[in-house]
Parts: sequence; C-alpha cells; structure tokens
Amino acid sequence: MNLVRSLGSVGGLTLVSRVLALVRDTLQTTFIGASFASDAFFVAFRLPNMFRALFAEGAFNAAFIPMFNRKVAEGELPAGLRFAEQALAVLLPVLALFTIVMIALAWPVTWGLSGGFDHPTPDQFAFAVGLSRITIPYLMLISFASLLGGILNSLDKYWVNAAAPTLLNVSLITALWFFHGHGPEAAYVTARAQAIAVTVGGVLQLGWLIIACRGAGVRLRIRRPRLDEDVRRLLKLILPAALGAGASQVNLAISTALAGGLLAAGSISYINYADRLNQLPLGLIGIGLGTILLPTVSRLVSTGQEEAAMDTQNRGIELALFLTLPATAAFIFAAQPVIRGLFQHGAFTATDTILCGWALSAFSVGLPSYVLVKVLTPGFYARGDTATPVRLALISVGINLVGNLILIPSLAPFGMGHVGPPFATALASTINVWMLYRTLRRRGHLAPDRQLKRRLPRLAVAALIMGGAVWLLTPAIDPWLTRSLGERILGLAALVGGGVLLYGIACFLTGAFALDDVKLLLKRRSRDAA
Repeated sequence: MNLVRSLGSVGGLTLVSRVLALVRDTLQTTFIGASFASDAFFVAFRLPNMFRALFAEGAFNAAFIPMFNRKVAEGELPAGLRFAEQALAVLLPVLALFTIVMIALAWPVTWGLSGGFDHPTPDQFAFAVGLSRITIPYLMLISFASLLGGILNSLDKYWVNAAAPTLLNVSLITALWFFHGHGPEAAYVTARAQAIAVTVGGVLQLGWLIIACRGAGVRLRIRRPRLDEDVRRLLKLILPAALGAGASQVNLAISTALAGGLLAAGSISYINYADRLNQLPLGLIGIGLGTILLPTVSRLVSTGQEEAAMDTQNRGIELALFLTLPATAAFIFAAQPVIRGLFQHGAFTATDTILCGWALSAFSVGLPSYVLVKVLTPGFYARGDTATPVRLALISVGINLVGNLILIPSLAPFGMGHVGPPFATALASTINVWMLYRTLRRRGHLAPDRQLKRRLPRLAVAALIMGGAVWLLTPAIDPWLTRSLGERILGLAALVGGGVLLYGIACFLTGAFALDDVKLLLKRRSRDAA
C-alpha cells in the first residue's frame, strides 16, 4: 500500500472537514465572538467532541479493527460481520442507557467541564446546561457510526469514513448562516441553534455510513445481546484504548474546565478557536495517518512481517514531521496574522486576536507530538496491547493537570492566564510521545532507520528557515487581513502560499529532500495509478 497516496485520500477529506470547521468558527466569531454564549456552546460541545475522539478515533479503531481483521482472515468477511453484529447487540442498550444517564446528569457534567464558569448568573448556567442536554445524544450516534466506519476502514474504504465528519460541519454552518439570532439575545439564539445542529449532524453521519455499508454489501442485523468471548475481549480493550488514544482530548477537557473556573468569560473561546486552527494540520496528517497505519500495521504484524511493520511506522513518522513542522513554525511566528485574517470581524475584536494568537502559539509547540501519538499508538494496538498507551496517557494527564495549576495563576497577572492550558497540553503531549517511542524501541518494535535519522534534523532546520521568512513577510501582508473578504482571502493565500514555497525551497537547500526523492515519488504514483 502506498502510504502517501492513502494519506492523500483520507487526509484530503479530513482536511475538507477541518476547513469547513474553520468556516464554521469564522461565522461563529462574526455572530457570537468570544463571550459567555460562545463559552457555553464550547462546553456543551466538549463532551460530544471528546467522546468522538476517544471512541470513534480512538477506542473503536484500536480495539475493533484488529479483531475484525483477524476474524476476516480466519473465516472471510461473513465471520467478521457476525462479530460486528455481536458487538452492536451489546453496545446498543449500553449506549442508550449511557445517553439517558448523561442527559439526566447534565447539570454536574456541565459544571465539571466548565469548572463552574467564572461567576455566571443562574440563568447563564441554566442556559449552558440546556445546551449540553441538546448535544449529548450525539454520543450514541457517533458511537454507532464508529462501528460502521471501522468496518469500512478494514475493507480499505477509508474515504467513506473520512468524509462523514464533513456532514457535521455542514449542519453547523447551515445553523449559523440561516438561524443565527438578531438583537440583544443574538449570541444565545445562535448558540442554541448550533447545539441542535450537533445532534442533527450526528444523524446525518450515521445515515451516510449506513448507506455506504449497504453499498459495500454490509448489512448488520440486530441480534439479542450475548457476552461471548469475543465481545468480552472487545469491551476489555475499549476503555484503555479510548484513554490511551484520547489523552490530548482529556488534557483539553481539563484545560477547558480550569480556564472556565479560574479565568474571565471568553477564555474558553480563545482556547477553542486556537485549538480549531491547531486541529487543521492534525486532521489532515494525524488522523489520516492513524486511520491508515492501524489496519496496515496490524495486517503486517499478524502475518509475521515485523520488519515491514517497522518500516511503515518509520515512513509514518517521517511523513508526519515533514508536514507538521512547517505548520508548527507558522503558528509560532505568524499566529496573530492568521487569526486576524480569519476571525477579526463582526463581534471578534483586535484584542481578541492578540489573546487568541498567544493561545495558538502555545498549542502549536505540541503540534508534532499530537500527530506522532496517532503514528506511534498503532504499534501497540496492532499487537493487542491497549494497556501500555493508557498507562502512559494517564501520566501525561497528570502532567497536564499540574502544568495548568502552575501556569494559570502564574500567567494570569500578566493577562495571559489562558495561555497556561494550551502550553500545559503541549508539554504533556510531548512527554507522552517520548514515553511511547521509548517503550516501542525498548521492545524492539520500532527503531529509526538511516533515512529517518538523516532527514529529521534537516526538516527542523527547513521549518525554522520558513518560519523566520514568514515572520519577515507579515508586515507587508498584515494590512490586507482586516479589509474586505476578498482581500483577506488574498492576504491569507499569499501568507500560506509563500510559506509553502519557502519551505519547499528550504527542504532542498538543507538536503531534507533531494530531486531523486521527488522522481521516485512520482514513479510510485504513476505505478499505483496504472
């Protein structure tokens, strides 16, 4: 399998979803800005978003796909589908009950995710609880969608599952554009419309995957729940897999709660707007690579091809850093111009741009590690080990908590308290990646080859060259970023396009990539197309 080609398919569709999410946030900053209403929506959206990352992108991929692949290898597709039906039969009542309980406990859940907010009125907190009750059904919908998406990924139909999140963003954009409020209560009306759109988006995602499965000849029947050996093993693997793969989401949830409880209104919004931009390269690279690597490495390991599995992960690391290091440099050196061009209009002010820019720079320090978690964890899951990643993830969660408790009060007197949570999250994720890599290497499951060792320092130098050049270019482009929509788009295109061109030149100047590498890649793509 060509890793670059597969990543282009999955990552391209994930990028479409992330771009739509960026459009959504641009509209939100226009109609709501950074206020209590936007904070309340982000808190209500935090639990579904975290559950999606823990369950959909983490637990089900990690636990279900290797087991499904083994069933298919042993008895072909019908054996795998019988296992999927047994899993669905058990998960259906469990998830339905869980959703009902979470709706009933919406008040303490909202309080926990927000830290109680910073001195809200009773009406404001009741509004936030109401938004949470609207979004909680998304948990069950995305879980069922994850089961179907895992089947499609195992059948190498990656693009279908990768396209599903775009429907959520289409739903949210539609709500913002057609149902945003007017007048004094505009922000609250708009936030409520977004909460409804979250659950509608979940229905659309599940419907899309049901149709795609039927097109692939997959029709799951509802069976009577039965805890056989396979289902017990699946359930045993899901919880640690969810925590291991979702450490960054747990860290972000902790950061959001502490920011809401210790800082002024708007702080949660700054963190979430910054995280949205940070998620753009993560969505393109990390989630795409993780989606591809897990079934690929699990197949190689199950057939005894350990060297090929190690080579696949080496190329995954190389590709991940080739794409994320320039994004990291750009967000450090040009965070405020990017936010100014995207968000600074309507209810989002110049002060909001500065504060949000600081949060984005702090987040971006950990961007390579956020992506590498997705690359390294398949090395454990493919071998049936979901316990080690969760143990290491829990350590990183503890580091994040301590970092938040130190950084927020330390930076708050300087008006930078909201920078503490993103920086603590970046630090915790970096330590998590170091522990994952060290463990894999100690077990003999991963060792950097000569190509990886040669290229990584050169890629880092190329990214720094690009970042410095972009920093020098921003004064000339900055005036365009607060004008009309067309001028802002041109300014951002010049900034991004110039950065990409400079990075490409820097890669060749530093020797990170040579002309022969490009020729080899083009030959591979031509061979794959043929």
